[in-house]
Amino acid sequence: MSRLRKSIIASTAAALLLGGSAQAAVCVGACGVLGADGDVTAPPGGGSYGWISTFGGVTGEGQIASVGGTNGSSFITSPFSATAGDNLHYNFNFVSSDGQSGEGNFIYEDYAFVQLIDAVSGDLIAMLFNARTEPAGLISPGAGLPPIDPGVTLTPPTSPLTLGTGANGGPVWSPLGGFSGECWGPGCGLTGWVAADYRITEDGNYRLLFGVSNWGDEVYDTGLAFAGIKVGDRDVPDHEGEGDDDDGPGVVPEPGTWALMILGFGGVGAILRRRRPICAF
Repeated sequence: MSRLRKSIIASTAAALLLGGSAQAAVCVGACGVLGADGDVTAPPGGGSYGWISTFGGVTGEGQIASVGGTNGSSFITSPFSATAGDNLHYNFNFVSSDGQSGEGNFIYEDYAFVQLIDAVSGDLIAMLFNARTEPAGLISPGAGLPPIDPGVTLTPPTSPLTLGTGANGGPVWSPLGGFSGECWGPGCGLTGWVAADYRITEDGNYRLLFGVSNWGDEVYDTGLAFAGIKVGDRDVPDHEGEGDDDDGPGVVPEPGTWALMILGFGGVGAILRRRRPICAF
Protein backbone atom coordinates (compact mmCIF):
# COMPACT_ATOMS: atom_id res chain seq x y z
CA MET A 1 0.00 0.00 0.00
CA SER A 2 1.44 3.41 -1.00
CA ARG A 3 2.20 6.19 1.49
CA LEU A 4 -0.72 8.24 0.12
CA ARG A 5 -3.14 5.32 0.53
CA LYS A 6 -1.93 4.75 4.10
CA SER A 7 -2.39 8.44 4.86
CA ILE A 8 -6.08 8.20 3.93
CA ILE A 9 -6.67 5.48 6.54
CA ALA A 10 -4.41 7.13 9.10
CA SER A 11 -5.99 10.56 8.79
CA THR A 12 -9.51 9.16 9.09
CA ALA A 13 -8.53 7.11 12.14
CA ALA A 14 -7.00 10.16 13.79
CA ALA A 15 -10.17 12.19 13.23
CA LEU A 16 -12.32 9.52 14.84
CA LEU A 17 -10.10 8.76 17.79
CA LEU A 18 -9.52 12.41 18.57
CA GLY A 19 -13.20 13.29 18.40
CA GLY A 20 -13.29 14.57 14.82
CA SER A 21 -15.55 13.50 11.98
CA ALA A 22 -15.17 10.51 9.68
CA GLN A 23 -16.50 12.82 6.97
CA ALA A 24 -13.41 15.05 7.00
CA ALA A 25 -11.67 15.82 3.73
CA VAL A 26 -7.87 15.46 3.63
CA CYS A 27 -5.41 17.91 2.04
CA VAL A 28 -1.68 17.22 1.78
CA GLY A 29 0.28 20.16 0.38
CA ALA A 30 -1.40 23.20 -1.20
CA CYS A 31 -5.20 23.22 -1.57
CA GLY A 32 -7.80 25.97 -1.59
CA VAL A 33 -11.03 27.46 -2.90
CA LEU A 34 -11.46 30.19 -5.51
CA GLY A 35 -13.93 31.79 -7.87
CA ALA A 36 -12.96 33.14 -11.29
CA ASP A 37 -9.25 33.96 -11.07
CA GLY A 38 -6.99 35.08 -13.89
CA ASP A 39 -7.31 32.77 -16.88
CA VAL A 40 -9.35 30.19 -14.94
CA THR A 41 -12.98 31.16 -15.30
CA ALA A 42 -15.78 30.27 -12.91
CA PRO A 43 -16.77 26.61 -13.39
CA PRO A 44 -19.81 25.59 -15.43
CA GLY A 45 -22.84 26.80 -13.51
CA GLY A 46 -20.82 29.51 -11.77
CA GLY A 47 -19.69 29.72 -8.17
CA SER A 48 -16.43 28.57 -6.63
CA TYR A 49 -14.13 25.62 -7.24
CA GLY A 50 -11.54 23.67 -5.31
CA TRP A 51 -7.91 23.56 -6.40
CA ILE A 52 -4.57 21.90 -5.72
CA SER A 53 -1.15 23.10 -6.85
CA THR A 54 2.49 22.07 -6.87
CA PHE A 55 3.36 25.58 -5.63
CA GLY A 56 3.82 24.90 -1.92
CA GLY A 57 3.59 21.16 -2.54
CA VAL A 58 5.18 18.35 -0.52
CA THR A 59 7.99 16.11 -1.70
CA GLY A 60 6.66 12.79 -3.00
CA GLU A 61 2.96 13.73 -2.84
CA GLY A 62 0.30 13.96 -5.55
CA GLN A 63 1.91 11.20 -7.61
CA ILE A 64 0.93 8.09 -9.51
CA ALA A 65 3.35 5.45 -8.25
CA SER A 66 4.23 4.15 -11.72
CA VAL A 67 4.93 7.67 -13.02
CA GLY A 68 6.77 9.36 -10.14
CA GLY A 69 7.54 13.04 -9.80
CA THR A 70 9.20 15.47 -7.41
CA ASN A 71 6.79 17.49 -5.24
CA GLY A 72 3.05 17.97 -5.34
CA SER A 73 -0.27 18.04 -3.54
CA SER A 74 -3.31 15.85 -3.06
CA PHE A 75 -6.89 16.36 -1.93
CA ILE A 76 -9.27 13.59 -0.87
CA THR A 77 -12.98 14.31 -0.55
CA SER A 78 -15.20 13.27 2.31
CA PRO A 79 -16.54 9.71 1.92
CA PHE A 80 -19.80 9.25 0.04
CA SER A 81 -22.04 6.28 -0.65
CA ALA A 82 -23.22 5.31 -4.12
CA THR A 83 -25.23 2.51 -5.67
CA ALA A 84 -24.57 0.67 -8.89
CA GLY A 85 -25.84 2.72 -11.81
CA ASP A 86 -25.40 6.11 -10.13
CA ASN A 87 -23.80 8.70 -12.38
CA LEU A 88 -20.73 10.48 -11.02
CA HIS A 89 -20.29 13.88 -12.66
CA TYR A 90 -17.39 16.32 -12.33
CA ASN A 91 -15.58 19.24 -14.04
CA PHE A 92 -11.81 19.82 -14.12
CA ASN A 93 -9.34 22.37 -15.48
CA PHE A 94 -5.61 21.53 -15.80
CA VAL A 95 -3.27 24.55 -15.58
CA SER A 96 0.52 24.48 -16.07
CA SER A 97 3.35 27.00 -16.42
CA ASP A 98 5.83 24.22 -17.34
CA GLY A 99 6.69 22.67 -20.69
CA GLN A 100 9.68 22.29 -22.98
CA SER A 101 12.58 24.74 -22.87
CA GLY A 102 13.33 24.53 -26.57
CA GLU A 103 13.32 22.21 -29.56
CA GLY A 104 14.86 18.87 -28.60
CA ASN A 105 15.36 19.89 -24.96
CA PHE A 106 14.02 18.16 -21.86
CA ILE A 107 10.26 18.27 -21.35
CA TYR A 108 9.06 18.94 -17.80
CA GLU A 109 5.96 16.75 -17.97
CA ASP A 110 4.01 17.89 -14.91
CA TYR A 111 0.71 16.08 -14.54
CA ALA A 112 -2.57 15.84 -12.62
CA PHE A 113 -5.08 13.08 -12.13
CA VAL A 114 -8.36 12.15 -10.44
CA GLN A 115 -9.19 8.69 -9.09
CA LEU A 116 -12.23 7.05 -7.56
CA ILE A 117 -11.01 5.09 -4.54
CA ASP A 118 -12.50 2.86 -1.86
CA ALA A 119 -13.41 4.99 1.16
CA VAL A 120 -11.86 2.57 3.65
CA SER A 121 -8.91 0.81 2.01
CA GLY A 122 -7.93 3.57 -0.43
CA ASP A 123 -7.76 0.98 -3.22
CA LEU A 124 -8.10 2.31 -6.76
CA ILE A 125 -11.55 1.77 -8.29
CA ALA A 126 -11.21 3.85 -11.48
CA MET A 127 -8.96 6.47 -13.09
CA LEU A 128 -11.40 9.27 -13.86
CA PHE A 129 -9.24 11.97 -15.42
CA ASN A 130 -5.62 12.84 -16.14
CA ALA A 131 -3.70 15.52 -17.98
CA ARG A 132 -0.01 16.14 -18.66
CA THR A 133 2.18 18.93 -19.98
CA GLU A 134 3.23 18.33 -23.59
CA PRO A 135 4.88 20.74 -26.06
CA ALA A 136 2.17 20.13 -28.66
CA GLY A 137 -0.97 18.13 -29.23
CA LEU A 138 -3.23 16.71 -26.55
CA ILE A 139 -2.94 17.51 -22.87
CA SER A 140 -5.83 15.34 -21.70
CA PRO A 141 -5.77 12.35 -21.60
CA GLY A 142 -2.13 12.66 -20.52
CA ALA A 143 0.71 10.99 -22.43
CA GLY A 144 2.45 8.18 -20.58
CA LEU A 145 -0.14 8.07 -17.78
CA PRO A 146 -2.31 5.07 -16.86
CA PRO A 147 -5.39 5.00 -19.11
CA ILE A 148 -8.65 6.58 -18.09
CA ASP A 149 -11.30 4.00 -17.23
CA PRO A 150 -13.32 3.08 -20.35
CA GLY A 151 -16.51 3.89 -18.45
CA VAL A 152 -15.57 7.60 -18.30
CA THR A 153 -17.05 10.05 -20.80
CA LEU A 154 -15.11 13.31 -21.22
CA THR A 155 -16.60 16.43 -22.81
CA PRO A 156 -14.69 17.42 -24.87
CA PRO A 157 -13.26 13.91 -25.35
CA THR A 158 -9.73 15.26 -25.82
CA SER A 159 -8.19 18.58 -24.77
CA PRO A 160 -5.35 20.46 -26.43
CA LEU A 161 -3.75 23.25 -24.43
CA THR A 162 -4.94 26.84 -24.62
CA LEU A 163 -2.34 29.53 -24.05
CA GLY A 164 -2.83 31.90 -21.13
CA THR A 165 -2.62 35.68 -21.12
CA GLY A 166 0.78 35.88 -19.42
CA ALA A 167 4.26 36.08 -20.91
CA ASN A 168 4.64 33.74 -23.91
CA GLY A 169 1.22 32.26 -23.20
CA GLY A 170 1.78 31.47 -19.54
CA PRO A 171 -1.46 30.96 -17.58
CA VAL A 172 -2.36 33.67 -15.07
CA TRP A 173 -3.70 31.91 -11.96
CA SER A 174 -2.90 32.74 -8.34
CA PRO A 175 -2.43 29.11 -7.13
CA LEU A 176 0.70 29.01 -9.31
CA GLY A 177 2.29 31.51 -6.91
CA GLY A 178 5.34 33.24 -8.32
CA PHE A 179 4.96 31.33 -11.59
CA SER A 180 1.51 32.73 -12.34
CA GLY A 181 1.71 34.22 -15.83
CA GLU A 182 5.07 32.53 -16.52
CA CYS A 183 5.82 29.95 -19.23
CA TRP A 184 8.89 27.72 -19.35
CA GLY A 185 8.19 26.91 -22.99
CA PRO A 186 5.86 25.01 -25.34
CA GLY A 187 3.46 23.01 -23.20
CA CYS A 188 2.35 25.72 -20.81
CA GLY A 189 -1.30 26.72 -20.74
CA LEU A 190 -4.61 25.26 -19.62
CA THR A 191 -7.24 22.83 -20.86
CA GLY A 192 -10.26 24.90 -19.90
CA TRP A 193 -13.11 23.21 -18.08
CA VAL A 194 -13.60 19.55 -18.99
CA ALA A 195 -16.82 17.75 -18.02
CA ALA A 196 -16.68 14.07 -17.14
CA ASP A 197 -19.19 11.38 -16.28
CA TYR A 198 -18.71 7.90 -14.87
CA ARG A 199 -21.31 5.24 -14.09
CA ILE A 200 -20.73 3.62 -10.69
CA THR A 201 -20.49 -0.15 -11.17
CA GLU A 202 -20.98 -1.43 -7.61
CA ASP A 203 -22.72 -0.34 -4.41
CA GLY A 204 -20.14 1.03 -1.99
CA ASN A 205 -18.50 3.85 -0.08
CA TYR A 206 -16.05 5.96 -2.03
CA ARG A 207 -13.81 9.03 -2.07
CA LEU A 208 -12.33 11.06 -4.88
CA LEU A 209 -8.57 11.56 -4.86
CA PHE A 210 -7.07 14.53 -6.74
CA GLY A 211 -3.32 14.68 -7.32
CA VAL A 212 -0.90 17.05 -9.04
CA SER A 213 2.86 16.66 -9.36
CA ASN A 214 5.89 18.45 -10.70
CA TRP A 215 8.07 16.18 -12.81
CA GLY A 216 11.81 16.60 -13.30
CA ASP A 217 12.13 19.71 -11.10
CA GLU A 218 10.20 21.69 -8.47
CA VAL A 219 9.63 24.95 -10.31
CA TYR A 220 7.31 26.32 -13.01
CA ASP A 221 4.29 25.00 -11.21
CA THR A 222 1.12 23.19 -12.20
CA GLY A 223 -2.36 22.92 -10.71
CA LEU A 224 -5.80 21.41 -11.07
CA ALA A 225 -9.16 23.09 -10.50
CA PHE A 226 -12.26 20.97 -9.88
CA ALA A 227 -15.96 21.66 -9.30
CA GLY A 228 -19.54 20.49 -9.71
CA ILE A 229 -19.04 17.00 -8.35
CA LYS A 230 -22.27 15.03 -8.03
CA VAL A 231 -23.22 11.40 -7.52
CA GLY A 232 -26.73 10.86 -8.77
CA ASP A 233 -28.47 14.12 -7.88
CA ARG A 234 -26.42 14.72 -4.70
CA ASP A 235 -23.44 17.02 -4.24
CA VAL A 236 -20.06 15.64 -3.24
CA PRO A 237 -18.01 18.27 -1.35
CA ASP A 238 -15.22 19.45 -3.66
CA HIS A 239 -13.44 21.44 -0.96
CA GLU A 240 -13.28 21.45 2.82
CA GLY A 241 -16.42 22.77 4.52
CA GLU A 242 -18.64 22.55 1.45
CA GLY A 243 -21.68 20.33 1.27
CA ASP A 244 -21.46 18.98 4.84
CA ASP A 245 -25.22 18.99 5.35
CA ASP A 246 -27.89 16.38 5.79
CA ASP A 247 -28.80 16.42 2.11
CA GLY A 248 -25.33 15.47 0.91
CA PRO A 249 -24.21 11.89 0.26
CA GLY A 250 -23.45 9.96 3.42
CA VAL A 251 -21.16 7.06 4.19
CA VAL A 252 -22.52 3.75 5.45
CA PRO A 253 -20.14 1.93 7.84
CA GLU A 254 -18.83 -1.38 6.52
CA PRO A 255 -17.54 -4.39 8.50
CA GLY A 256 -13.90 -3.98 9.38
CA THR A 257 -13.90 -0.20 9.02
CA TRP A 258 -12.91 0.51 12.63
CA ALA A 259 -10.18 -2.12 12.68
CA LEU A 260 -8.61 -0.78 9.48
CA MET A 261 -8.74 2.83 10.65
CA ILE A 262 -7.29 2.04 14.08
CA LEU A 263 -4.40 0.22 12.41
CA GLY A 264 -3.93 3.21 10.14
CA PHE A 265 -3.82 5.56 13.11
CA GLY A 266 -0.38 4.22 13.99
CA GLY A 267 0.92 5.62 10.72
CA VAL A 268 -0.05 9.24 11.38
CA GLY A 269 3.03 11.44 11.43
CA ALA A 270 4.28 14.87 10.53
CA ILE A 271 4.76 15.65 6.86
CA LEU A 272 7.96 17.55 6.20
CA ARG A 273 8.03 20.14 3.51
CA ARG A 274 11.26 20.58 1.62
CA ARG A 275 12.42 24.03 0.67
CA ARG A 276 12.01 24.78 -3.01
CA PRO A 277 15.41 24.86 -4.71
CA ILE A 278 16.56 27.75 -6.80
CA CYS A 279 16.68 26.50 -10.37
CA ALA A 280 19.01 28.17 -12.81
CA PHE A 281 18.10 27.45 -16.40
